[in-house]
Amino acid sequence: MTQNDKIAMRMEGITKRFPGVLANDRISLECRKGEVLGLLGENGAGKTTLMNILYGLHQPDSGKIFINGKQVTIESPAKAIELGIGMVHQHFKLVDTLTALENVILGIPSEHPLVLDLAPARKRFLALCEEYDLYVDPSVEVWRLSVGKQQWLEILKALYRDARLLVLDEPSAVLTPAEGEQLFKAIRKLTAEERSVIFISHKFGEVLEITDRITVIRDGHVVGTVPTKEATYPELARMMVGRPVAMDRKSRPLAAKKDPILVMENVEAMSDRGLPALKNINLTLHPGEIVGVAGVDGNGQLELAECIVGMRKRTSGTIRIQGLNVDHVMDDPSFVGYIPADRQKVGLFLALTVAENLIVKDYYKAPFARKSVLRYSAIRQHAKDLIKDYNIKTPSGEVEVANLSGGNQQKVVIARELSDQPAPVVASQATRGLDLGAVESVHNFLLAERERGAAVLFISTELQEVMSLSDRIIVMFRGEVMGEVDGNTADVDTIGQMMLGETAEVSA
Repeated sequence: MTQNDKIAMRMEGITKRFPGVLANDRISLECRKGEVLGLLGENGAGKTTLMNILYGLHQPDSGKIFINGKQVTIESPAKAIELGIGMVHQHFKLVDTLTALENVILGIPSEHPLVLDLAPARKRFLALCEEYDLYVDPSVEVWRLSVGKQQWLEILKALYRDARLLVLDEPSAVLTPAEGEQLFKAIRKLTAEERSVIFISHKFGEVLEITDRITVIRDGHVVGTVPTKEATYPELARMMVGRPVAMDRKSRPLAAKKDPILVMENVEAMSDRGLPALKNINLTLHPGEIVGVAGVDGNGQLELAECIVGMRKRTSGTIRIQGLNVDHVMDDPSFVGYIPADRQKVGLFLALTVAENLIVKDYYKAPFARKSVLRYSAIRQHAKDLIKDYNIKTPSGEVEVANLSGGNQQKVVIARELSDQPAPVVASQATRGLDLGAVESVHNFLLAERERGAAVLFISTELQEVMSLSDRIIVMFRGEVMGEVDGNTADVDTIGQMMLGETAEVSA
């Protein structure tokens, strides 16, 4: 086999421009057969745009693409699939109301169009589940699946179409540690079969564990490619961000205990599936503190956040914010700052502009409206101020928020939710899918809220992140609080035991 025969995919001189943005600037990239190529870069660096070009979602302004040594034109995802390319997007492309199996076969021509015979497809699907140890019940509707199972389904959908080159965009952002190990086992099996994987992630530890080579992109350019065995965390960080990044816990004094901002007493609630999600939750947040919520995703964290901000009804218990019942507080949506776990589905209106998204909670108030008429000069100035204050990378406030990178979309949510200076702030998975620099920015925003005197509830499945930011930490398991530990003295083993359901004494 010659050197060229070992190349599964090569992109040469790829350039892509959007209005006001040069997303990819003469990028060249290659992925070999049977390897895992890591792709690192900040949000907005051009990684996803480059992969969307490879998958046929965008067309390059210039450049060439070669698959197995042959130059190709990939004008659509259908063409990419025909060429053996599969892509699992960071935000899943599934139809919630269809079953897992129906999602897998959706779009595949049938040999008998007038008869829907799912038996052969079901047999093949289950065989793939067993082969790669990624089991998903084929009969369950997608909306009933956990986010981890939806991730498996996206991968299985690509393998069902016999993808030889699989692009995984932030695949572990929604996975538990155990699911992450399952994913890595599946990836190793794929590469053993001479399939290739492009692995996009912001988690340096997993990139260093699973990849063979790492390519770093910054500001639309390739900074360099290094063999993983020669790569180091500090060097990758420098290549990716262009400067040293400090993520260690900052020493800071605890705020003096004052009247609580948030009090939850004996709160219970149901999940979307009609099952108990919160069980007898008691929680108090004081001004000037960050309370972290640790736990494996899917153990009641979403329902906890939604009950506090009034998006989910309680079946029992009370929630008071600054002494007021939460049901009355929610008449003014700016009273609570809420950074939701899914910025695209819950946090933003993707078809609206940045400026419009920044006022969706206050559009009817002065200075944005007068006698029910919007004042666009005030809206534009408000956007200009927040874009500067929160360092949102966008050509202007008139750009549709859908055109921003994930990190900058998150900054739009954060700017809107924090600019009113709410007393309580609920941040749910606020750094999910963000790069190192964006994570640092989010942490600094939340620390500034703490210094301002807000009470911050910080929900994250990243244990080290919870430990680095929190003054106190509670751990959730199957809808219950298993215990509370001091943020300064917390250790991984103790919290890890509680995450598995072992109770602990609540700290004073």
